[in-house]
Amino acid sequence: MTKQEARIAVIGGSGFYDFPDLEERREEWVETPFGQPSDAIVTGRLAGRPVAFLPRHGRGHRISPTELPARANIYALKQLGVEYIVSVSACGSMKEEIAPLDVVIPNQLFDRTKARVSTFFDGGIVAHVSFADPFCADLGQILFQAATRAGARVHSGGTYICMEGPQFSTRAESRIYRQWGVDVIGMTALPEAKLAREAEICYATLAFVTDYDCWHETEEDVTVEMVIKTLLQNVETGKQIIREALPHVGEAGGERACPCASALENAILTQRDLIPPQAKARLGILVRKYLGE
Repeated sequence: MTKQEARIAVIGGSGFYDFPDLEERREEWVETPFGQPSDAIVTGRLAGRPVAFLPRHGRGHRISPTELPARANIYALKQLGVEYIVSVSACGSMKEEIAPLDVVIPNQLFDRTKARVSTFFDGGIVAHVSFADPFCADLGQILFQAATRAGARVHSGGTYICMEGPQFSTRAESRIYRQWGVDVIGMTALPEAKLAREAEICYATLAFVTDYDCWHETEEDVTVEMVIKTLLQNVETGKQIIREALPHVGEAGGERACPCASALENAILTQRDLIPPQAKARLGILVRKYLGE
């Protein structure tokens, strides 16, 4: 398998550190201008499709949400030719009707992070991509249909609020987030989704509900043990959903019709002759089709 074959990538979250079902497995460290990714990227075939798998926190869960090398992760996948990312993550429910073991495929994000670099564009080059709809609707619909076929209790749409972590919410924060009307809370969808959009990669999330956060009066307060225990029950469900979805992602190798594929087309505002050569070189594969070599 060559690097350019992996059009689809899976980023595994807490409890999802490997995908042993991949055939023709190969592990590879990918160097990027933004450092090394979280772990070696495993490439292989699943359901007949070339796939790349990256454990977000590294095998053994070594990297906290704030310390994740998100730019390196997304850039490395772009270098492998990835056009679609399925993100798998644990989340807490902010609504009674979204229960532990449910799956949510959110369509909106609310950013409460404060210590993360959330753009590739710095050092003398500025781009403003559209982010009104932060998840790829086409990929999200494929995941929803796949989750339904897999027998999961799945919710299509909803707002994912991304907090900084690594601590869980205070009770006051949890109650305020509920008043804001968000659906789930997690720590990892950002800046991944923003960087994926800048990289013109379709991005959607399978958010597996592990708990009711700490707002729920009759449930236990969230703990790591609770999160991992519940998430492990969902790992096999997540793998089954991905297997169901893969044949329908990028069917027949056709061109993508969604806005993700051309997100940078009119987004780079810096006057071309004023872009520093080192900034252009660093961004490399992200901007080459718009700025040339």
